[in-house]
Parts: sequence; structure tokens; C-alpha cells
Amino acid sequence: MINSKRVLDHPAFLLHHRAFRDSSQILEILTQEHGRLALVARGSRGGKSRYRGVLRPFLALRMSWVIRSDLGTLTGAEIAGAPLVLTGKGLLSGYYVNELLLNLLHKHDPQPDVFDLYDKTIRALSAGEQLSATLRRFEGELLNLIGYGLNLGCDAVSGELIDPDKSYHYRVEQGPVETTVKTQSPSFSGRQLQAIAAQYFADSDVLRAAGLLFREVLAYHLDGKELKSRKVLLDLQRNLKKD
Repeated sequence: MINSKRVLDHPAFLLHHRAFRDSSQILEILTQEHGRLALVARGSRGGKSRYRGVLRPFLALRMSWVIRSDLGTLTGAEIAGAPLVLTGKGLLSGYYVNELLLNLLHKHDPQPDVFDLYDKTIRALSAGEQLSATLRRFEGELLNLIGYGLNLGCDAVSGELIDPDKSYHYRVEQGPVETTVKTQSPSFSGRQLQAIAAQYFADSDVLRAAGLLFREVLAYHLDGKELKSRKVLLDLQRNLKKD
């Protein structure tokens, strides 16, 4: 049961929006102190709406709302600070980040650290920093913050510290397990796991391994659901390699 609440001028980002009735929208937003919320923005699709040009993804916003149930009502929104611009693969990466949050965060669960991580990530994508490394850092930090952090320090079976010269499979519910047998499941060197734990992605081999590892872990927590934005990114990368 959600108590009636009025919130004024609060930091937020728009993650997703969809049409609702004739001229309204339902917004999925990420807030600094109130977590992920769904709000109705009445009349926001109308040509004379005061929200025109404001309710866009990746803009730092200050929003006001009233909420009495699972679905609240937007009462105000304005852009906070200079707009960020995402283009090309950076834009697709931003939509991937949004889609991850929509699928992994529970509503009404305050996560100020996730809000700060999102803000930092979107700014890095806007600045054109290394996109793949930025996304791997986001995935790893997000998993930690929502309670799905990876065990990359020791063998889940033997309890021994990860050996940089050994190979491991990663069992999502346990952690890395030493292996000497090649199977269909991806294997990782101890050196790669140590570098991923330290977020050292300057090495392309480590970056590739981190992509495989996080993809496996995220697929598990998403119950196998394929994210549309990730599919577009992977298809784009494959086409670029063909060219």
C-alpha cells in the first residue's frame, strides 16, 4: 500500500514513455530519492503542452508529482542544467542502459546510488568516452548496487583465491569454478576475472571477456528476456565487422 504523497521539484530522468488515452502519456522515471516510478502526464502529447520538448530521455529533469497508488500524476517538469546530446551508438547505448533499469529495478525502491550511477553513465556516453568500457562499468556497478554482485575473488568450490594462470567457468548463483574442460559455456582466465573485478578495461581481451560474462549474468537475472536495444547494438557491431 502506497501512502498519498506530493513531491516537488525533485531530480529525475525519463527512462521510457508511452501514449495514454487521447493526448496523455505514461512515464517511467528514475528519481534520486524515490526510486523508479510510473506517472501519468496528462495532455503532454498535445501541441500546446507545457511539457513540449521537456519530457525526453537522457535530460536531467526536476519533476513534481502526486502519487496515491502505484501510478502517480505528473504536476510539473523542467530541464535542470545544460541538455546532454547522445548520438549514434552512444544513443543506442543510452537506450540499453534505460532498458536494463526498467527490467531490473523494482518500483518505489529508493536507490540514490543507482541514480548517481545513471547520471555518471549518461554523461560519459554523451562525452563520447569508450562506449563498451562505459557499459561494462555500468553493468558491473549496477549488479553490485541491486544485490546481484559478482564473486570474482575466489573459486566458488575450493574457496581458493583466483589464480591468474587457471581457467574458470562462471556459475551465476555461485561464482567462478576452475575448469580444464572446454565446453559450450564461456570460460575465463583468472587474469581476465581479476581485471574485470578491478574494472580494468583498457585491454581489449578483458573487455571482450567482460561482455561475455555480464551478458551471461544479466540474461539469468532477466529470465532470458532479450533486450531490444542490446539486439540492435549487437546487429550493428556485426554489420560493421562485415564492412
